Amino acid sequence: MLMKPSVAIAVGVLMMTSPANAQIQRIGEPTLNGQRLPFSSAVRAGDTVYLSGAIGRGADGKPPEGIEAQAKATMDDIGETLKLVDLGWDDVVKCTVMLDDMKDWPAFNQVYVTYFTDGKYPARSAFGADGLALGALLEVECIAYAGNK
Repeated sequence: MLMKPSVAIAVGVLMMTSPANAQIQRIGEPTLNGQRLPFSSAVRAGDTVYLSGAIGRGADGKPPEGIEAQAKATMDDIGETLKLVDLGWDDVVKCTVMLDDMKDWPAFNQVYVTYFTDGKYPARSAFGADGLALGALLEVECIAYAGNK
């Protein structure tokens, strides 16, 4: 059976844009003490970039002291990962915040809001977590929209 040219073109377009053909790109190879960690810094699937949870670390590989310093280091780390895929804070659509102690939520928010255009915040969840990696006080993971970038 022969297809009409317009039907064949439509089928070809659907095949090219189907999720099965979405390109997946793994970005960044995080390390700790010279050892490769078992995850990517981010993964781009189509127009969406999923950033792994970030824990801000100092030059010694350990989280700095205090919630404000850790929040800034964490957000800076996320910013560097966004740059790897030519994205910025305005491209972030969702963040999940894990806090070792929910009493740190207001202090974290004071740092967090400085990274976004005022009033253009992503959707966000926050919850208390007992025992974050490296004894961190917080961890943040984000999702960004990459569009045609």
